[in-house]
Amino acid sequence: MKGQSSVWSPLFFSVVLIVGMVLGFNLRDSLRNKRDFNTVVQRNDRLEELIDLIQAKYVDTVNTNTLYEDAVEGLLSPLDPHTVYIPADELQSINNDLDGGFSGVGIEFFIVHDTVEVTAVNDKGPAAVAGITTGDQLIKVNDSLVAGNGITSEKIMRLLRGKKRSTVQVMVHNADSNDRTVTIARDIIPIYSVEASIMADEHTGYIKISRFSATTYDEFSKAVQDLKERGATQLILDVRDNPGGYLDAATSISDDFIAGEKLLVSTQGRRSGKQDYKSGKTGLFENGRLVVLINEHSASASEILAGAVQDWDRGVIAGRRSFGKGLVQEQYEMPDGSALRLTIARYYTPSGRSIQRSFSEGRDAYREDMEERLRSGELTGTGEQAVPDSTVYHTHAGRTVYGGGGITPDIYVPYDTTRWSTPLVRIAFSDEMRTAVRDYYLRNRKQLIFKDIADFIKSFRAEEQVINNYLAMLPETEQRTAMKHVTATKGQEYVALQVKAQLARYIFRDNGYYSVRLKDDNVMNRALAIINGDSYDELLKKPEAAMR
Repeated sequence: MKGQSSVWSPLFFSVVLIVGMVLGFNLRDSLRNKRDFNTVVQRNDRLEELIDLIQAKYVDTVNTNTLYEDAVEGLLSPLDPHTVYIPADELQSINNDLDGGFSGVGIEFFIVHDTVEVTAVNDKGPAAVAGITTGDQLIKVNDSLVAGNGITSEKIMRLLRGKKRSTVQVMVHNADSNDRTVTIARDIIPIYSVEASIMADEHTGYIKISRFSATTYDEFSKAVQDLKERGATQLILDVRDNPGGYLDAATSISDDFIAGEKLLVSTQGRRSGKQDYKSGKTGLFENGRLVVLINEHSASASEILAGAVQDWDRGVIAGRRSFGKGLVQEQYEMPDGSALRLTIARYYTPSGRSIQRSFSEGRDAYREDMEERLRSGELTGTGEQAVPDSTVYHTHAGRTVYGGGGITPDIYVPYDTTRWSTPLVRIAFSDEMRTAVRDYYLRNRKQLIFKDIADFIKSFRAEEQVINNYLAMLPETEQRTAMKHVTATKGQEYVALQVKAQLARYIFRDNGYYSVRLKDDNVMNRALAIINGDSYDELLKKPEAAMR
């Protein structure tokens, strides 16, 4: 199930988005093991005594849970930014992403104008069996009204999820203005981390991985085998905006690219000995051109994979400098259901690099790094690429690479600022535009029959109609302003493409969405030029100056 998705826009449109993404990394980084906290340390009663004393004697009523959590946060504040305390009420949903599934009903939805709209239903899932279809709107879940009352994605997910085989009653409203109540028996719903697997051209496969979970490697293996059967001899792997996850998933995928017995990554900490992770199996894609796409939100396990590929000169890394998270966490579970994710080691790429960026100036400065990349022009191409740590390392072929501060790509591609303007993004991903796309789909879905995604891309030509329907929803003053942007040449092209991509998601799910959206992706287009061009092999050779 997916909640209401935020506008997918560049970092520089919102400082809040920047900080939110960085904080999100803190809760989804590489995990090594899960251990009971009490097996490692004995409880120190001083904190409990202080909280008990405050509760008994303080002049005003206080929330002791809040006191405890604030005290823990204070205790952790001098440590690295990725050592975090996770309250019990947040832990399960965080673990679901990494475990690869949860018990629920099997729908995806948006919240548009305070209304929960079903955008996709899992094939043969509980909701599909109960008769829920795309376009249905949720009115009530059990006794809780979920329409017109400021409902949030988090609350909807809490209401719909529950123990396997338990039931939930849902009142839905459909496009024919009929209301009905259905009973849905919850079941295990997979959370897929391979979002898309498509042929980008006749010989090039494309795989998008959104996180490294317990099921990622199996999903990746199936995707590679399918693409090879469809003729893929070269591959573009997209880990942009991937915040990390399980180390084993990243090393297993790296092993599929790198032949022989080679070091993929090593970890070492003050109290934990050095541990090497090596390739060794016969991989699924040891030959054939490879390009890995990264950006400033590619972190942790994403950087492990990119670092191994780069250090062994196995493929070209394209995009923007990665996040710079080179720390390994273990999870220690508390008796109350909360957990501590404690940094226990650093990881090092095959060349010996630690790509962890500095946190010596504190957590606030660490989180503001993304804003600094924006201010300096690093993200937009108006400034130079930063090298936070000038320590030189070398790849297997002798190419120069650098340590701390993330993985610097072999080919730098800035944001396409001609496409990403604030008004256009707001229009393309507005509630009104989503409603216009949804309404068009529901009115025409019996006619929206295509042989495949390629047939849809070639044949569908009604974007202007959807845009006009969107404009008609707006008040007159807003309509004039919006029309100025969507009738400009670049604006019209951009909005039309986003409309087509959103509609493709209704018909072909995420594969359809990415098949359309990637047509206007400057990083993807550069990757295709590299993987199909004469410069690919030259990029991976030892520089002539170094050879002398």
